[in-house]
Amino acid sequence: MDTAGASLTTEIDRQVLADQNLLQQLFENLIRNAIDHGSPDVTVEIGELDGGFYIEDDGPGIADKEQDAIFELGYSTAENGIGLGLSIVKQVTHAHGWDIHVTDSSLGGARFEITGAEFAHK
Repeated sequence: MDTAGASLTTEIDRQVLADQNLLQQLFENLIRNAIDHGSPDVTVEIGELDGGFYIEDDGPGIADKEQDAIFELGYSTAENGIGLGLSIVKQVTHAHGWDIHVTDSSLGGARFEITGAEFAHK
């Protein structure tokens, strides 16, 4: 995937127990979403939560009134968006028995918190 001038930092060094292809799709969709809705040089950070992990960015964030709707199939605020990316993210989390919640990022953008995930032992 083309990441333009975006940067990725990781604050986690654990292996998530998940279907590799689906987990890759989840990360790609969230990173692509950050790039598409932020600037080409957006910063994305992945870190650990108690019982899960988060993906956050320093983009414009997601308005409170839209936070419930963003996971609906077909919902998009992008000019050329088709509204599949975040719907797929929600499907991947639910297929694994995880929960997903969107909130404000410590970086100023959007933060997606995935909980209920298990990690391989260190």
